[in-house]
Amino acid sequence: MPKLPASPDDGAATAAVDIRDVTHAYSGNPALRGLSWSAPAGRVTAVLGRNGAGKTSVIEMAEGLRRPDSGSIQVLGVEPWNADAGHRARVGVMLQDGGLPMGTKPMALLRHLASFYRAPRDVDELAARLEIPSFNRTSVRRLSGGQRQRVALAAAMVGQPDLLFLDEPTAGLDPHARREVWAIISDERDRGASVVVTTHSFEEAERLADHVVIMNAGTCVAQGTLDAVTHGRDLEDVYFDLTGKGTP
Repeated sequence: MPKLPASPDDGAATAAVDIRDVTHAYSGNPALRGLSWSAPAGRVTAVLGRNGAGKTSVIEMAEGLRRPDSGSIQVLGVEPWNADAGHRARVGVMLQDGGLPMGTKPMALLRHLASFYRAPRDVDELAARLEIPSFNRTSVRRLSGGQRQRVALAAAMVGQPDLLFLDEPTAGLDPHARREVWAIISDERDRGASVVVTTHSFEEAERLADHVVIMNAGTCVAQGTLDAVTHGRDLEDVYFDLTGKGTP
């Protein structure tokens, strides 16, 4: 299948997310070791790395959920743990576990979230693209994993944020839904939003990403445009050369 169209002139973009020399340890065990990478503004950045590479840790820091032991993180020019409500409204977050209230129904949840923003997305249009009305009578608690993924994505996008953090947004989705999510992410970039996607899918990274980050053992082992990282090789081959054999 052809790659979704990418925005031109990647090198001209400034950083929406800037991570510099970040270290962090859990109970004395290093998780991040002088990590540095950036996500260009107005682009889709795909972050790849095996489980335990530090992806979740650094994304949680960029979302303001925890602080690094040392180093700096700037998100839209602000340290995320010091962000005010106005800044937080500019950032949409889709967590891997969803983070959704279990007792509510999807459309009621999305309308409630939209009420907090001055210029939210059209909830009906967004929900229709993700086929949420087809299971709207079911509470979030009773949804399948893939259905919860769709609701979590819509919840992250409803405020039309300037920056989106999407943690494995197509995990558990069927091929049709996965392709629609890719199209929605591409549309977000086209309206000028910055998108950071963590993924284990090489196809997803190749189809979506303007900028690729490969992490291994708490460090960044490669970053840049897809062409700059792969030099014409398959991304999968480059990834395993840089991180060792095993699962992505």
